[in-house]
Amino acid sequence: MAKRLAGGWTLLLVLSATNAGAIDSGLWSDSELTALRSLALSSLPPLPADPSNRFANDPAAVALGRRWFFDQGLSSNGKVACASCHDPDRDFQDGRDLAKGVGRTNRRAMPLAGMAYSPWLFWDGRKDSQWAQALGPLENPNEHNLTRGGCAKWVLAHYRSEYRAVFGEPPDLSALPDNAGPLGDKRARRAWIGLDDSARDAVNRVFANVGKAIAAFERRIAWNESRFDAYVRALGEQAPATPENSLSSEEIAGLKLFIGKAHCVECHRGPLFTDLDFHNTGVPARPGLPKDWGRLTGAEQVVADEFNCLGRYSDASPEQCRELSFINKGERRLLRAYKPPSLRNVARRPPYMHAGQFASLEAVIGHYNRAPAAPAGHSEIKPLHLKPAEIRQLTAFLNTLSGTIDSRPADARPPESSR
Repeated sequence: MAKRLAGGWTLLLVLSATNAGAIDSGLWSDSELTALRSLALSSLPPLPADPSNRFANDPAAVALGRRWFFDQGLSSNGKVACASCHDPDRDFQDGRDLAKGVGRTNRRAMPLAGMAYSPWLFWDGRKDSQWAQALGPLENPNEHNLTRGGCAKWVLAHYRSEYRAVFGEPPDLSALPDNAGPLGDKRARRAWIGLDDSARDAVNRVFANVGKAIAAFERRIAWNESRFDAYVRALGEQAPATPENSLSSEEIAGLKLFIGKAHCVECHRGPLFTDLDFHNTGVPARPGLPKDWGRLTGAEQVVADEFNCLGRYSDASPEQCRELSFINKGERRLLRAYKPPSLRNVARRPPYMHAGQFASLEAVIGHYNRAPAAPAGHSEIKPLHLKPAEIRQLTAFLNTLSGTIDSRPADARPPESSR
């Protein structure tokens, strides 16, 4: 029996509601209900502290970080901002297979919602905080293409009073070369080597503070409740069925597959729908791109990063850097292992995987269903033997994970004027 609801949405009451019109918890075993509650947004703990960034909860830093997030002046051509690859209208990603800044990158842009909960940033985890992550694209020649010194001088030229209000009196960098940096071209690197230690430290301090303000804004980017979350809440409350809190028979079948036969929760678990670890799932290499070893090299990079939790620009004490202190690196299993992104809003952000290898959710599920050998290293997955109808059901469930995104208490829209 089906009941036609507003907007043409059809609810199959025989599976998702009782005769009285309430959500039917009898469809689920006790263990399944426990699994569903563990996935619901209501089980997400409060926003974690970032001891490495003492400005993380400073409203003035949030406001300044928001301006820098949208300011295209923070790029060599004046056309690229953080929001170029992390567009609020696209769930803070860009919808491209490979991110594009000043040039084309080798990776898909990751969405930003919920990243404050992750101990590792980027697909390979080569950064260990949001503020350190924000610095990477600024110096990447294919993204913002700035030199470190050029970035610091530009910020103080255009935001000196705002910088002072958050971070205190800025250093005088006027005598420094315009484009000195450790990661730039030969001329930039030569200029960087020519600076004395105090000058390099002053530049690094301003540069780190840019990342800390941007992170203060980004850490508030969060999901709102999806239809799946409303369904789990209604199950617990035995609430009446509505289009906003109900799942169809196909979506329920897909959810049962997600927590059961398809083994999705092995990597996509908890309210974030990710375990925040790194996995080799046999994703094919993309032709034309450099060899990519994933977490194997990412772990080495984060340990060497001068902006990591244990570095001099971190505000954390060493005992607050446990993730970095006990990092796993050099293990064979890390070869071509990547961090599984959250599946929240996943239906709204094709293409998928670290280099946009798959155009649709059906293609992703098909890959896991076949479980081909990895191009390098050892794949963790095994064939699922899902039938075509089950692939459709699983896809239908994944569509229920979509909800709006906000960045409370900061506005996620561009400011009227970046400067």
